[in-house]
Amino acid sequence: MDSEPPEQLRIAVLGPLRACRGGAPLDLGPVKRQAVLAALLLSRGAVVSHEQLMHGVWGSEPPASGHRVLASHVNPLRRALDADGTRHTESVIRSGKGWYRFAVDGVRLDVADLTERGVEARRTKASGELARAVDQLSSALALFRGEPLAGLPGLFAQAERERLSERRRGLRLDRLECLVLLGRFGDALDDLTILSPSDRYDESLLALRMRALYGCERQAEALNAYQGMRVRLRDELGVDPGEELHRLYEAVLRRDDEHLLGPAAARSAAQPARPRTRRTVNELPGDAGRLVGREAELAQLTEAYAPGSLSIVTVDGTAGVGKTALVVRAARELSDQYPDGSLFVDLRAHSTQRRHTPEQALQRLLRSLGAAKGELPSDLEELTAAWRAATSPLRLLLVLDDVQDADQVRPLLPAGAGSRVLVAGRRRLPELDADRRVTLEPLRSGGAVLLITHIIGEERASREPEATRRLAGLCDGLPLALRIAGSRLQDRRTWTVEYLVGRMAGDERRLGELSIGDRSVEAAFRLSYDQLAPDQQFGFRALGQAPTVEFDVLAPAAMLGRPPHDTERILESLVDANLLQQPRPGRYRLHDLVRVHARRLAEALPDEAAGTRTAALRLYLDAARIASDWGLPTGFPTGPQPSGAPFATWKDAEIWLDAAGGELVDVVGQAVVLGEVDYACWIAEALVDYFTRQGRYHESQTALEIALAHVDEATDPRMALALRNCLAYTGVYQRRYTQSRTVFTEALHLSRRGLDSIEETRALIGLASVDVSVGEADQAISRVAEALAVYRAPHNDWIASIGFVIKGLAHQLEGRNEEALAGFAEARTHADRGRRPRMLGRVLSFAAEIHLRRGRYAEAKSLLRQAVHLVGEAGDVFLCACSLTRLGTAEQGVGDPGAAVALHHQALIQHQLLSPLTEPAYDWLEMDIRSRLGRAYLATGRIHEALGQFQAVLELPDRRPGAL
Repeated sequence: MDSEPPEQLRIAVLGPLRACRGGAPLDLGPVKRQAVLAALLLSRGAVVSHEQLMHGVWGSEPPASGHRVLASHVNPLRRALDADGTRHTESVIRSGKGWYRFAVDGVRLDVADLTERGVEARRTKASGELARAVDQLSSALALFRGEPLAGLPGLFAQAERERLSERRRGLRLDRLECLVLLGRFGDALDDLTILSPSDRYDESLLALRMRALYGCERQAEALNAYQGMRVRLRDELGVDPGEELHRLYEAVLRRDDEHLLGPAAARSAAQPARPRTRRTVNELPGDAGRLVGREAELAQLTEAYAPGSLSIVTVDGTAGVGKTALVVRAARELSDQYPDGSLFVDLRAHSTQRRHTPEQALQRLLRSLGAAKGELPSDLEELTAAWRAATSPLRLLLVLDDVQDADQVRPLLPAGAGSRVLVAGRRRLPELDADRRVTLEPLRSGGAVLLITHIIGEERASREPEATRRLAGLCDGLPLALRIAGSRLQDRRTWTVEYLVGRMAGDERRLGELSIGDRSVEAAFRLSYDQLAPDQQFGFRALGQAPTVEFDVLAPAAMLGRPPHDTERILESLVDANLLQQPRPGRYRLHDLVRVHARRLAEALPDEAAGTRTAALRLYLDAARIASDWGLPTGFPTGPQPSGAPFATWKDAEIWLDAAGGELVDVVGQAVVLGEVDYACWIAEALVDYFTRQGRYHESQTALEIALAHVDEATDPRMALALRNCLAYTGVYQRRYTQSRTVFTEALHLSRRGLDSIEETRALIGLASVDVSVGEADQAISRVAEALAVYRAPHNDWIASIGFVIKGLAHQLEGRNEEALAGFAEARTHADRGRRPRMLGRVLSFAAEIHLRRGRYAEAKSLLRQAVHLVGEAGDVFLCACSLTRLGTAEQGVGDPGAAVALHHQALIQHQLLSPLTEPAYDWLEMDIRSRLGRAYLATGRIHEALGQFQAVLELPDRRPGAL
């Protein structure tokens, strides 16, 4: 606004009401006076009657003084807003008999700025210039300083607040849609993390969030987001998601990229070249091959920048990811916009040839422009001065490839306004001022397959579509690897794609096959590794031994034997070198082929490798044992006990394990591959309690089966029995009672033969749980008594607690309620000593169920309130749902059916978090909750809703859950 008059009146309503003249703020008085001003101001110059103004500000409760109060507000506003010496008839607030009007001419309103910017942005968006539209929409949204007309009372202010908030929402939706269409999914998700309470029901925002999650290859999260909205709308508002959102959900299921992501954003048309009076220098390399899957990055490199300034864009990425191909393609598309030349310099930071110094690069550039007169100086300062003098009147496009650091770049920057520099290198250059930074990631699966298909031909790829997909996966989306693999198939027409896939099986052969002539994936990685400092090289080798693909700082810290803060410094330096990826803050991962290279480097130093991998496995073992309810030390009598682990509590250990997600089973498999069979067995055993309380039964079974397949190679003889008991224990949760009984019986015989009282006790307790589950109560009681006699239960609170729980359930099964409560009381004594919330919560929930059956609702309510808190803390979704619905029954029993309905609905929400594919008791639990909810509806007289719940129960299969 540099051109506007210095005394112009500016008023802002996109936040708290503010006014200033000549930059000086004006006093607008109390909020009622501000509300009067807002009502006049936003009437957009129209006449407002006294009645309208009174109603809009005071509503149905006008002041006793009537219309006279308006003058008491309008006159001070005139004194505040009008410039000195303004006549009454020229005031910004005009008046007549029974009316007022605000003269908007000559007043600058931020809402007018909003309109202008919004219209311009939407016009830009409609023309297909999405990147520019994002900037314009961001500029429009930046005008909001909070809630419009914040704090102002009255119907008029509220209506305007809602209208302006809706405009803000529309602009935000437009910006988010542009980000998604540009492929900037991470930016869109960052915006979507800031949500207001009303946004929880906004289907348009959810649609964009689902599209962004899908674009980030987080399909499961996109589906879960829809399911969360569906449950929220149904339970809180009684409606279902709209048809458009449902179609989007189906598109995610189908992986319909076109429907979800749209075509690549159109790039701005190249500016017409101005007439040239001399031959333009163009040293850009030839366009080598087809550029696949880089549309979004290419759009970022070629988008327009502010004229009259030097534009710098950096592109970084790991070796072989296609940086050079991208910047060359971008430069060729941009070259017509730079009439004074397009230059290219390979600085050879990661080349087998000698690296180019800045001095050598400047001498070459000056000769390319014809600016060299005779012999050039060798001094860097003199060369830099000559380069700046030669380029100051020019608009140049300069590509600097394979850059090591910012010191190589700074002397080469042209001085001409409007020039552009594209910088490509493996390392990130945070110390270099850049307009935009693009980190190039490996191609997604679709792009990788498309590139392979382009190289070997559509006909050949279509004959072996599955093998082509597997080949792309083995190359892990790295363009260099894909091109080498494709070239090998081009050169060997008799090879099938499947044959090459077979040759690449195993890490040892995988990198060996990705080499042809002087092109080698491993050689490219090695050049990056050789430039690392010794502590970085050690860190890189250690990461090759990591048992999971993704990890935080704790695992590398254990492997390196360094404090976390020191380890993080090394990890971040490897991120800057693009040898390590950071998919999200605090989490790291190696590209697949980079991991293979790191592992091969580690294996060249076997003593070092053995130490780092054992340290990593020890960390996972400590975490699993600390997180387990089974108890220490007697719960895990063999193997290393937790010592010095970075977990203060069981919850800390559980949170850390949660972050590993589905990779915990891979830790067991990796331990086997690395020859650490004892650790594989110990970790598989320790994870059983963690997995089962989260309903992850299949993962527990898989980890145990991996370890059992190699248990004969373990040096710990207990593992053969322990893993069998664990497998049977998991089977009880999966309701595989016959199979579990067989395995428990086998473990029982073997433990008695080997005089192993711990595993004998576990086998007996496990058999008792099967007995209860199939209705054989007397046999269950007998086995529990035998188990507690064998092991002297006080030595292990978990065994004692679970034993008495089963005893209580057996008595309950027989209708002996007092004996059942006595069993649960004994279990509670041991659970209290164990201090684990899930164990205690389970005991309280079971005891409360008996009180419910006997009509002791107050006692049940007290126990269940404690149980809900405890199992919620433990993260046991199934038991939390059970306890919530039982608490609902207790509330109904004490005379509060309304509270009961609410609690049953909470239980249904918890139930929806379970998976019908992995939770055997999924249908049974829903049947139980809906039955109780139906009875609560009946108690409140809501017959129709009760009928709906009972009808839903009848449509579900009648299944019973296991005892544990």
